[in-house]
Amino acid sequence: MKRKLVAAAVALALGAGVAATARAQVKPEVLVKQRQSALTLLGKYFGPLGGMLKGAVPFDAAVVARNAGYLEVLAKMPWDGFAEGTKGEKSHALPAVWSDAAKFKQAQDHLQTAVASLVTVSKGGDEAKTKAAIGDVGKACGGCHDNFREKR
Repeated sequence: MKRKLVAAAVALALGAGVAATARAQVKPEVLVKQRQSALTLLGKYFGPLGGMLKGAVPFDAAVVARNAGYLEVLAKMPWDGFAEGTKGEKSHALPAVWSDAAKFKQAQDHLQTAVASLVTVSKGGDEAKTKAAIGDVGKACGGCHDNFREKR
């Protein structure tokens, strides 16, 4: 009985290891699509906030708080899609993503920090502070685009 249990446990462990390895070997083009999707959603949920910052859209604290929460999650998602193996894939990423990886990581961290600040400030309801935090997120996005994204 114990031998069957041990054999089943070993088989399960080996199967889990194979499944984890298969998951880790995602095709480069899939990684590119995933990172592009996450970045598109970042733009979708930041767009109304940018409109509020410019005065083109009426300020709505509830929308800011909701979108800030989405941005907080989304700001963590695209970065594993910039794996070394995606370097040759068709995208708008500049070679600096890989050649200056430390600066690229710093830009990611800056975005995540700015978004976390927006989340905190948005809970207070102060329109001026919230708009300043929205501006900081916009600058973080723009800084990354300026240095790591092909001009379109």
